[in-house]
Amino acid sequence: MNPLYLLDKVRVVLSHPSHPGNIGATARAMKTMGLSSLYLVNPRIFPDKDAEARAAGAWDILNDAKVCANLDEALNGTVLAAAITARPRDLSHEVFDARRGAHELLDHACQHPVALVFGTEMSGLTTMEVSKCQIVVHIPANPEYSSLNLASAVQIMAYELRMVLPELRSLSPVANIAADFNDMELLYRHLERVAISSGFLDPREPKRFMQRMRRLFARARLEKEEVNLLRGMLSALEKGIQSPQQTPE
Repeated sequence: MNPLYLLDKVRVVLSHPSHPGNIGATARAMKTMGLSSLYLVNPRIFPDKDAEARAAGAWDILNDAKVCANLDEALNGTVLAAAITARPRDLSHEVFDARRGAHELLDHACQHPVALVFGTEMSGLTTMEVSKCQIVVHIPANPEYSSLNLASAVQIMAYELRMVLPELRSLSPVANIAADFNDMELLYRHLERVAISSGFLDPREPKRFMQRMRRLFARARLEKEEVNLLRGMLSALEKGIQSPQQTPE
């Protein structure tokens, strides 16, 4: 089977892009490397003539771009999302360089869609947006001037994806089905609810409990069946909290 089909499983997600020209240049960068799935989270201006001009022939990608209200919508159904960020993060997810990150994404693309997530031009990704991804990818650059143009960063990652295609171990899906973004978000909400109702977590002072839980489970790369087991256990705990057994006098 031709490994190029894996590129069809890769979403390029631009979160809150402010300049329509960068959206068009991103579409061009994607098409040169064989990527086609563009997702835009709350773009400031789109569609726009500047985007069309900068796309330079990649108008099909612009026309098919999916505009989403939030990042959750853009990551719906993905099994692995990579946050592309240059800033060091406290409590960071596992960090990969561009080549290893591309390899990790395509290893998972045999099963379900994966995503490259880029932040807004001015400030990049927020801490919450990074926490919704499973890995962080860092593009090495001059530490004295590490700011990459958005479309340039997309071009680099698209190139790295294409370069690792011949190195993939296998094009066959693994036997066990990975938990997707939706499965994990339901688990996080369930876990937070039980932690609060049990008294373990004070919602007035949550500190960084859920951020730590997201980092923990991001490293584990849970399977769908494992998520079901954990949620079953949480449901049983919830029932015990709601109807505590009376001890005999």
